[in-house]
This record gives sequence, structure tokens and C-alpha cells, in this order.
Amino acid sequence: MTGTVVRAAQVSLLALMALCGQAQAGDDQPKVTDAHFTIAPGYLKPSDLPDSLALLGPPPGAGSAALARDEEARKATLTLRGSDRWKLAVQDADLVFPRPADNFSCALGVPIDEQNTPHLFGLMKKMMSDAGLSTYGVKNKYERTRPFVVHSEATCTPDQEPILHDDGSYPSGHTAAGWAWALTLSEIAPDRANELLARGIAFGQSRVMCDAHWQSDVDGGRIMGAATVAKLHTDPVFLEDLRAARGEVEAARAKGLKPTQDCSAEAAALALQ
Repeated sequence: MTGTVVRAAQVSLLALMALCGQAQAGDDQPKVTDAHFTIAPGYLKPSDLPDSLALLGPPPGAGSAALARDEEARKATLTLRGSDRWKLAVQDADLVFPRPADNFSCALGVPIDEQNTPHLFGLMKKMMSDAGLSTYGVKNKYERTRPFVVHSEATCTPDQEPILHDDGSYPSGHTAAGWAWALTLSEIAPDRANELLARGIAFGQSRVMCDAHWQSDVDGGRIMGAATVAKLHTDPVFLEDLRAARGEVEAARAKGLKPTQDCSAEAAALALQ
């Protein structure tokens, strides 16, 4: 099958999984609309996830300065639509592995894949579930409308719009996952912390550029990503995987392995924001 057909099939499967997730949600499991966050089991039980209802307030209200800031942030991205930075935002929107691992490989300086860094690859998949699910208490309470719906615009990923349309905008699950990855990768490779944290920031800003989230959604997502990492550090299985992942990165460096992505092109695209 072509890449377009494969991606369409993946999106259809995710939509079906999301419907199943809504139907099966119990008292300790939030209703999950974006099934990207249920593909792999996380490290944490639902009861151990950070509570977004305790950590975040409501989204900006009509006429507030915070909402005006959201609108200004959205408008600031309009001139970049169709640019290389926009194309990078499309890649950041794709949470089907191995794409997320590829997105952070340049910042880490070594490939993140099942062959060379299997523990790290698996850790990122499981963390995505924990970070994404941590956002759903507030998502489900406020069910904030996304900017592309408010403004009747297209996003950078039209195939995902049916899922996004009914998934609360605040806070951003993509951003929560991206920031959690950036923090954890920085712990694994502290000498690359600046590059990794900058990539994590850009990963969240890609959601604003895609018109899929407001800036305040992204800000809230970073809070939940950081809270998730704090919780994960109480989990012995995560800590063991973290230790193994650090060893894999050290071994990859010793072998002189480099990312297969065009890191120069990525850096040039990121410089546009």
C-alpha cells in the first residue's frame, strides 16, 4: 500500500479504538477520545497518573487577556503555513511510532529505534500513554473547542480532524508527551539537554502551528508532561528501563551511530519559528 493509504488505515483504526475507549471507560479510566494514548500500555495505573483537575485551572474565558494571547499566538503562525517549519509540524503531529522516535533522534545525536536502542524506543511508547492520559481529566471536564473549529480552518493534518474535532483542546496531549520525552531524554543524555529541551518546546509549538491547539493548551500540556515524569520516577519498572536506555545511548555513541534523518534540514526548519 502507498503511504497515504497506510496512514488513512491507521487513522481509521485509531478512530475505532477511540470509540471503544469511550464505551469501556470506567470510574478509574477517563474517556479517551484520541486513541494514540491507548496503543501501548503505560507504566502508571490510572489512579497513579497526575491529576490535571488538581494542577490546572479552566481554559481562558471569552474576552480574557489569556484568550487574546491565544489568538495572537495563532495569528503569528499564519505566515509559516506551507513552509518547512509547517512540514515539520506535520511530522510532529504523527504519534504513530517510529515517527516520534525519529523526531527526537537529531536532538539526541543518536538513532532511537528498535534495533539500536530498544529499551529507549519502548520507554517512549509507554511514556506517551502516561503523559497523554494525564490530560483527560481537564479535557473531559471543559471540552474546549479547538482553534481550527472556531475559525473554520484546516489543520496541517486533515486526516486527523475527525478525531480532533471531538477531542478536548485543553490541555494538549501531544505536548504533554513531547515535553515528557524531552525531560527524560535530557536525563539520559544531559550533555544534549539544551538540544533536547529546545526540541521538546518546538514539538509543543507545532500544535499551535497546526491550528490544532491554542497556546494555553500547549502551556498546560507541558505542566502535565512534567508532572507525569515526576510520577514516573516513583515507578521501579520505569527506572530500570531508564537505566537500560542510558546504557543503550552510551553504546550507540561508542559505535559512532548517527541519526538517519536529515538533521541539517530539521535545524533549518526549526530556525523559522
